[in-house]
Amino acid sequence: MTVTATPVLPGGLGRPGPHPHLFTGRRAVDAAESGRLRAQDPNYFAWLDHVRPAAACTRPVRLTGESATINPATGELLALASTDDMPDGQIYKPCGNRRAAVCPSCAEVYRRDAFQLIRAGLIGGKGVPAAVAGHPAVFVTLTAPSFGAVHTRRTSRTGQAIPCRPRRQEALCPHGVDLRCQRLHAADEKALGTPLCLDCYDHHAQVVFNGQAGELWRRTTIAIRRHLTKTARAFGLPAASFRLSYGKVAEMQRRGVVHYHVIVRLDGIEPDCPGAIVAPPAPLGLLDLVAAVEHAAASTRFTTDPHPHHPAGWPIGWGDEGRSRYADIRPVRIAGDGEITDAMVAAYLAKYATKSTEATGHACGRLNAETIDLYANPDGTHPERLIDAAWTLGGAPGWTGLRRWAHMLGFGGHFLTKSRRYSVTFRILRDARVVWRRTVEHGRDSEHNTETTVIINTLAYTGSGWLTTGDALLANTAAAMARERAEAAREALREIHG
Repeated sequence: MTVTATPVLPGGLGRPGPHPHLFTGRRAVDAAESGRLRAQDPNYFAWLDHVRPAAACTRPVRLTGESATINPATGELLALASTDDMPDGQIYKPCGNRRAAVCPSCAEVYRRDAFQLIRAGLIGGKGVPAAVAGHPAVFVTLTAPSFGAVHTRRTSRTGQAIPCRPRRQEALCPHGVDLRCQRLHAADEKALGTPLCLDCYDHHAQVVFNGQAGELWRRTTIAIRRHLTKTARAFGLPAASFRLSYGKVAEMQRRGVVHYHVIVRLDGIEPDCPGAIVAPPAPLGLLDLVAAVEHAAASTRFTTDPHPHHPAGWPIGWGDEGRSRYADIRPVRIAGDGEITDAMVAAYLAKYATKSTEATGHACGRLNAETIDLYANPDGTHPERLIDAAWTLGGAPGWTGLRRWAHMLGFGGHFLTKSRRYSVTFRILRDARVVWRRTVEHGRDSEHNTETTVIINTLAYTGSGWLTTGDALLANTAAAMARERAEAAREALREIHG
């Protein structure tokens, strides 16, 4: 077994490595020319094998330094490897970005991990007992309230598309804008999510809601537990007889506000083993869970602290746009019987785990005083006004979080979170993948590899991205071919096993 520790030093060493012509003076060379130079290198295949772990990444992280292999029992230095002796004089590591708009390859790895994490909490596996498949579980969608009229796609009760905002008579807002819209918007239309009147829309209240969404969810879970506690006591059960487990994904709507898709699972508590995941005590069941979520979504409200722009504070609560008025609540079934299934839910949530603000037409990194004017404009487009509102409100003491997350339109939470015992962690899934690669992919026998070594990597950050466009082309092409071979192998196995 090999244990690896990798302290990354600040800064970079700035060493050009063994291919200086690829570092300086060649960045303007087009992809075909730089790719030809790389392919003509006698060590091309060694380079291709060296970059394989990050070959599909859009902007891999480049590291330089040394790797020491040590016997932990004796402290003996078994081997010392330097990046100076490696192709390009550095190590390529995948960026690991979860956003599909930034790096599709790393986001796909994250999406598949998210799928496994969410589904394991519904049917078991990955260390979660299979008995959870029989626990009451609901799929809940919690939306934000309205902050102004926006263009949207609407359907009738029969599913037929209907006009966006039909009116028989002219309906003018205080700014003289007609609030009618007779169009049947297409799914990819850019107008979707944009306010009918930008000046009427409450951009300040929306970014405050984004900033407070995490606190609203925390209070909602407390309200769910309290309602279930009252129900349990009515059944003669002790208050500590159940546990609430959940997996939650945040989705940024086109209007630039977050809403939550949540799997809520009801578990029991075993007094002799509090950490065990067991079924909830009878008669506490699905209908009680639905009633608790409905009550919590409708009743959870609070007012923010005062702000110089709004001394009374902003009221925060869920919107009333769901099937159950404040929340769309649907039971999750393991077998297809007309209700949504575990696979459908896991795939749906995993898809949104790799998205961010792209739906609004805005995407950028963290903003500061030097870059804010490039994206914020109080008289500009809808995203520009939201960024300006976050930056403006975030200038007040106690509200600096809005300014820190202005590039996320005020939302500073993680896009996928879960309770402690809902499922496994991303770390466990990543470690399992590392073990599989070391044992199966590389032909090592982990059962007989009892000797333990420690690898200490002393690495410094050199930069991000491929050295040339040709390198990116060759590496990504090799990764695409590897994915095609792997998919063909999976298809063949599926055919063999029916």
